[in-house]
Amino acid sequence: MNILIIEDEPQTANILKSIIFDQQPQSQILAVLDSIESTTNFLTGKTVLPDLIFMDIQLADGLCFEIFKQVEVKCPIIFCTAYDQYALQAFKTNGIYYLLKPVREEDVAKAFSKIKTLKSTFKPETDVLELVKNAITQKKTFRKSILVQYRESYIPLLMDDIAIFHLVDEILYAYTFDQQKYAIFKPISEIEDEVNSETFFRISRQTLVNRKAVKEIQPYFNRKVCVKTSIKLPETLVVSRLKVPEFMKWMEQL
Repeated sequence: MNILIIEDEPQTANILKSIIFDQQPQSQILAVLDSIESTTNFLTGKTVLPDLIFMDIQLADGLCFEIFKQVEVKCPIIFCTAYDQYALQAFKTNGIYYLLKPVREEDVAKAFSKIKTLKSTFKPETDVLELVKNAITQKKTFRKSILVQYRESYIPLLMDDIAIFHLVDEILYAYTFDQQKYAIFKPISEIEDEVNSETFFRISRQTLVNRKAVKEIQPYFNRKVCVKTSIKLPETLVVSRLKVPEFMKWMEQL
């Protein structure tokens, strides 16, 4: 698959490239462009055109929608932006997915999955617009509590009382701020989808951490960072390299 990245933030572009190569190693990045002008020149002057475009909406010289006024774009587009106000306008073009920054590996995986699903049959534009409209206007509710195993019974545990969800030997545990530990028989991905992303962050495949539990962030090997908390855990909490920029930005959004 030939992929074109249109993104004026070098750090975001590099993160996207890393995620794409991790998930689609056979893909080829044709170019990384940062403006309307460079994109229109590329699309009109190349014989090898992209099969897919990752496109930022706010570029160095204006909104990306100007591109479609100057050149015909036939391939599907995955839009990337820090704002959701352009969602409907994006899907009036060739948009098939809408990534909100900071870009996450899980979201890019879902976008590729959607491409695979829609490869042979795309829904009419009116159906897509209606789905996007509903997704934007629908208010998401978050899980407030969870049942955990305690001795021979189950008890409800408030999400606000949980400092860390951590996977140990294929078992997910909830570690509370009062230093208790409870087994939870649910996949961590399900928990991640149900909690408030402003409160919890998935720093790795094994760990979902509450913002209030983070006491200190220290440099680690290979451009990773480790997270220090007041909770006693069997191992060091390490933020994967690709997640470090997103995690640091999330920590600043108090």
